[in-house]
Amino acid sequence: MTDPDDTGPDAWVQDGVGEPDELERLWTPHRMEYIKGVNKPTHGEAGEDCPFCRIPTLPDEEGLVVHRGETSYAVLNLYPYSPGHLLVCPYRHVADYTDLTREETVEVAELTQTAMRVVRQVSGAHGFNIGMNQGSVAGAGIAAHLHQHVVPRWGGDQNFMPIIGRTRAMPQLMSDTRKLLSDAWPE
Repeated sequence: MTDPDDTGPDAWVQDGVGEPDELERLWTPHRMEYIKGVNKPTHGEAGEDCPFCRIPTLPDEEGLVVHRGETSYAVLNLYPYSPGHLLVCPYRHVADYTDLTREETVEVAELTQTAMRVVRQVSGAHGFNIGMNQGSVAGAGIAAHLHQHVVPRWGGDQNFMPIIGRTRAMPQLMSDTRKLLSDAWPE
């Protein structure tokens, strides 16, 4: 590496690693866990290998659970697209939206609505991306256990960081976000 006191364009260029260019690098080594599939099930069966089956067995703080309903729960996404990114999951290990019971369908919808209200209240989100990827070909990272994404959005939130830098700046610890949302969740 070059001299750490050097602040020129070649500062912190590691010798022998590609051609130096004018781009700055923002390293996000924590993303490697997601890329490598840490906590991702090795099969599609229910049980401890499925994080959405395992999370409800943990204390709320440890599992990042924000709210528990009768048939479904809301949890912070461990690999969020934006601050306050929640997942609404049925307790039952079910892959396809059409296989939800009437009660599960209603509660997933109600928890999604409440999640939007709570996130707006505590963070002033301007909008949301809501959705679920059905099947691995549709982008589901864990296709065997249905989960709906509730992704808060703010005007200008897609700046150079995620687009060019492929990095997201998270302004708050996950445990603090969980407590903030959980405390604001209506009884």
